[in-house]
Amino acid sequence: MKTDATLAGAPADCAKLMAEAEARQLDRALVTESAHDPFQLLAVAARSTSRIELGTGVAIAFARTPMTLAYSGWTLHALSDGRAVIGLGSQVRAHVVRRFGMPWSRPAVRMREFVLATRAIWDCWQHDTKLDFQGAFTTHTLMPQPFNPGPLPYDPPRLLVAAVGPRMAETAGSVGDGIICHPFATPQHLREQVLPAVYEARAASEREGAAWTTRTFEVCGGVLAAVGRTDRELEQAIEGVRERIAFYGATPGYEAVLASLGCSDLHAELHGLSRQTRWQEMGRLIDDDLLHAMAVVGTPAQAARELTDRYDGVLDRVSLALSRRADPVTALETLTELRALSSP
Repeated sequence: MKTDATLAGAPADCAKLMAEAEARQLDRALVTESAHDPFQLLAVAARSTSRIELGTGVAIAFARTPMTLAYSGWTLHALSDGRAVIGLGSQVRAHVVRRFGMPWSRPAVRMREFVLATRAIWDCWQHDTKLDFQGAFTTHTLMPQPFNPGPLPYDPPRLLVAAVGPRMAETAGSVGDGIICHPFATPQHLREQVLPAVYEARAASEREGAAWTTRTFEVCGGVLAAVGRTDRELEQAIEGVRERIAFYGATPGYEAVLASLGCSDLHAELHGLSRQTRWQEMGRLIDDDLLHAMAVVGTPAQAARELTDRYDGVLDRVSLALSRRADPVTALETLTELRALSSP
């Protein structure tokens, strides 16, 4: 498995961590879109790194138009000498409508069109083709020369699609260069409920001769990890990951994952407590069996071995989802151990 470091925090800290990820010979540095713009952070990192791929993990597609995303991705690709990887996520309706002030409807269908529109724009820039994309949600038919950044000396960025349910998974397989699997999943859930739709859709696009299928498809995934270098750090990490599992488990969109583990009743209880913001109480409902089913647990070396045992053959690339209070260096050390296990 390839090793991808998901980094967060203050902008200055994030840039330093990306340089450290490269020094550790990790494969890709990812920045989530939470409190900061990921493209700006990655652009800064492009100047302090030279080898590691730089990706959004994820950027919120529906907070943008395909044109604004196309410009951001193209600029990052140019600044990084072809190292940009664009991971796209839909977010949920409340954030898209109430935080970003953008429309929401039929997210899987809208994401498919969003990716195809972005590809059409990039094709116009790279190959000087006429821009004529007309879809149900967006139209792009104007590209005067002063607004065309022109071709790059490498292929356009990879476009990955984050998916939880089967419809978005099908979209990822159909039009994406890869899928980003959510950390609230088990290997069994991915194999049985997510990846079959991905592979079937990918095969259909290959049969149709879609241009993007000449690239190798990537199955990427975040994995919940309670990792500590000391007993105290591990204890705190376990507490934080229990709370993170409870947070996801309270979300209706993730109920199917709990159902696959025989924990359907837990979702209703967690959802009720979440509406009262009783977060710590929710975490205490996550017993050891559910913790170990959803997360890898232990020292960096132990977690790396567990990642290999559980996800080798399921994921092509792995990143770690730590507790929100965890030291990000812990993730880098775990991925370094994983890379050593994977090296010939």
